[in-house]
Amino acid sequence: MSSPWSSAQQALQSLGVRLREIRTDAGLSGLVLAERAGWHSSKVSKIEHARQRPTPEDVRRWCEVCDAVEEVADLVQTLRSVEEMFVSWRRLECSGFDAINRSVQPLWERTRRFRIYQSQLVPGPLQTSSYIATVLFGVRNLRTVPDDVAATVQTRLDRQRVVREGDHRFAVVLEESVLRHPVGGTEAMAGQLGHLLEAASLPSVALGVIPLGADRSAMLPVEGFWMFDDVQLDVELVSGFLRITQPGEIAMYGRTFSLLAEQAVYGAQARALINAAIEALT
Repeated sequence: MSSPWSSAQQALQSLGVRLREIRTDAGLSGLVLAERAGWHSSKVSKIEHARQRPTPEDVRRWCEVCDAVEEVADLVQTLRSVEEMFVSWRRLECSGFDAINRSVQPLWERTRRFRIYQSQLVPGPLQTSSYIATVLFGVRNLRTVPDDVAATVQTRLDRQRVVREGDHRFAVVLEESVLRHPVGGTEAMAGQLGHLLEAASLPSVALGVIPLGADRSAMLPVEGFWMFDDVQLDVELVSGFLRITQPGEIAMYGRTFSLLAEQAVYGAQARALINAAIEALT
């Protein structure tokens, strides 16, 4: 499995290759292009090798100097697609947690098949209020976010109705280590694990747990990700997240999810792992 940065980085590299082709077709060296565009001498090389993301104005100026203005519209659209792939938490959270959570409600409502893999935390649809609050307070301490935790907890709980209503289906795969991380303290974690037992019995939820001792030769743990049908995939990172819509990339994560799901245990075996984690808290 490639890094979650691969999609954005490869798209940026492809853009750089196309810009280099336009420059060479115009018969210009990188130094000449930079001089005519009024840039630092190293800027052209950085853009062509995906070490610097160009702005739309950079792309327009590049094409003007190379007498290729007919390429501007397509290249600017490509650039915007690259920029949309990575969404920074700082930009999202400037208006608070609650606004972000309300904004994804339509996506949850229209998604019929959720595939969720988590190697660190219980996923949102199966979280308790205490667990949600603890996670949000932790994020707030890491990043500067307006204090709307209480409102966000309620928004997330309200959104969980899709787990019990409609024809939504949730395939969730967790690493057993998720059950062993005491988020929010012993009492809160015991409540969360008990809630997982209840959720696992719902007809809309297929909950799998990959045991700590599972043979990982076929599929190592990877970054946590969410698949919304076959149209969108979100990968959470420390500083932001990748939103992937390319069919090929989504298919790759689909195959990854299938391999992870094959390593998980379900039903009575999954419940046994959850109960063992509860017992370990006492």
